[in-house]
Amino acid sequence: MCGRFTQQRPTAELAEIFAAEPLVEDPGGHFNLAPTDPAAVIVERGDRRALTSYAWGLLPHWERDPRSAARRINARSETVATSPAFADSLRKRRCIVPADGFYEWQRDGSARRPFYIHRADGAPLALAGLWSGWRDPSTDTVRRTFTILTTTPNEPISRLHDRMPVVLDPANWDIWLDPGLVDIGELQGLFRPAPEDPFEIVAVRPLVNNVRNDGPDLIVPLEV
Repeated sequence: MCGRFTQQRPTAELAEIFAAEPLVEDPGGHFNLAPTDPAAVIVERGDRRALTSYAWGLLPHWERDPRSAARRINARSETVATSPAFADSLRKRRCIVPADGFYEWQRDGSARRPFYIHRADGAPLALAGLWSGWRDPSTDTVRRTFTILTTTPNEPISRLHDRMPVVLDPANWDIWLDPGLVDIGELQGLFRPAPEDPFEIVAVRPLVNNVRNDGPDLIVPLEV
């Protein structure tokens, strides 16, 4: 799964990387994004590609309990096309979630040891996401939320976890965001483990285990 990730770059830089119009302004510096937090996402409607901010944890339009969002931070790529919660978004509302890296944990007795996973060259990851709009009956406002797709891991990540986010190659960004593309088979062809070569996995201090902690200290490699 993907339960925490980082967005270190300001939204202006992310918008430039993904050729999107920035609709929100944020300085970045997020090293511990957690479920229900707002995060930058790239969406496309018609001929307009934009960078905006949605909350992490998908709420389908029919959901009655907004607290369920935290249970939908990830969508399994193997079942997303038939899931009542995600199938409609897969057809109509796809997004890219920019991330500088993400965390996974390894159990060590009673302790959970965190690891930070990122590209060794520092380039951002484009995580495949889905989004949805949910109308809050108490305020009549629309809350937009997202989830991150997961797939089987590549070999290095499999030593930590049996899932990893779907990472989109730049050549597939346009395909994924194209709102006119409804060929589920073509989309499912993107749900494969990312190549091993670009990734670096480093042990970090357990500061990230507390969602209240943030800052660059969280990704400093643990001295061994």
